[in-house]
Amino acid sequence: MKKTFVAEIRERDQVESPFLVRDKITAMAKNGKPYLTLKLMDKSGELEGRVWDRVDELAARFERDDFVLVRGKASSYLGKMQLVVQELEKLDDQLVSLGDFLPVAAEPPELLLMRFKEVLGTLHNPHLAQLMQLFATDEGFVQKYSSAPAAKSMHHVYLGGLLEHSLAIAALVDDVSARYPELDRDLLVVGALLHDVGKIEELTYQRSFDYSDEGKLLGHIMLGVEMLEERLRQLPEFPKPLAVHLKHLLLSHHGQYEYGSPKRPKTLEATVLNYLDDLDSKINGIRSHMERDSQGDSAWTSYHRLYDRYFYKGEMPQGEPAPPVDQPSQPAVKKPQPASERRSTRPGFGFTLGDQLAGKNLDLFSAEPDDKES
Repeated sequence: MKKTFVAEIRERDQVESPFLVRDKITAMAKNGKPYLTLKLMDKSGELEGRVWDRVDELAARFERDDFVLVRGKASSYLGKMQLVVQELEKLDDQLVSLGDFLPVAAEPPELLLMRFKEVLGTLHNPHLAQLMQLFATDEGFVQKYSSAPAAKSMHHVYLGGLLEHSLAIAALVDDVSARYPELDRDLLVVGALLHDVGKIEELTYQRSFDYSDEGKLLGHIMLGVEMLEERLRQLPEFPKPLAVHLKHLLLSHHGQYEYGSPKRPKTLEATVLNYLDDLDSKINGIRSHMERDSQGDSAWTSYHRLYDRYFYKGEMPQGEPAPPVDQPSQPAVKKPQPASERRSTRPGFGFTLGDQLAGKNLDLFSAEPDDKES
């Protein structure tokens, strides 16, 4: 029964359509009258709703995360579309299709999982491959991993976003490992696939996207390390130095204390993972912001509060093509080798991380207190 999607609404439109209530806040206007602010969403985006009249009556009809049939008029305020709600009724869940209300990844979960299994098949390190099989054969985990968004609001905010984001970083790992062969490619791939794994418990995504109690109290980094440790206990032969190195990837992937990282990156792999995670997150976040503004006439997006700027979405002027210039041939980029074939190029890697973890190679950056909280 979905008639009008958020992305289709224009100023002065009369709207009568169902929405999912993502948020519901009662406030007081300057004249002392109460009003209601709603976050109304469907798979195409979010829209702010305002209830100015009959506030108590309409507010009593529904709660947050309910489906509601809304009738109102669209208007633009400070460059953002709003819906002035005139009538509102709660809908029975059986009358709506959930797929109309929650955004989903462009690729269906079946294809994302197929790509996930293909990546696991490229692992040469037997210990890392065995570890990932414990995750891949856990049906409950796989269902959540392929369904969860990667965040509540910043990037990959759609069902399947977590797996899409993790696979994108794993693909970037192959690109970077070809350029820097001293990196342990297998370790980085596993770090890419597991760095945000705690988000399957940190976030709730059966209705609107929000944080669970565990997510608010512990956060996805702690939850992810716990999930990793649970699998490592099932592998008594897993090398401890390798386990420590892998945990460090999860604990440091946010990069800095002010970004919620318990530790800063102190290995090459941890440094690379931090930058690739940040790169893919920002590209997705900016691209999504541009797509939300795609219907406007301006060549610039609306203001993005997180990045504190506007983004140019028009085509850059094209000059005359430069004449061809003879250039020396470039050396071919090597394909990444299995970690087992190049461990000798970097002492302390693979199954002999003892020297590095003892402190000889670990502190690539300046020293820091051991227990500083973010």
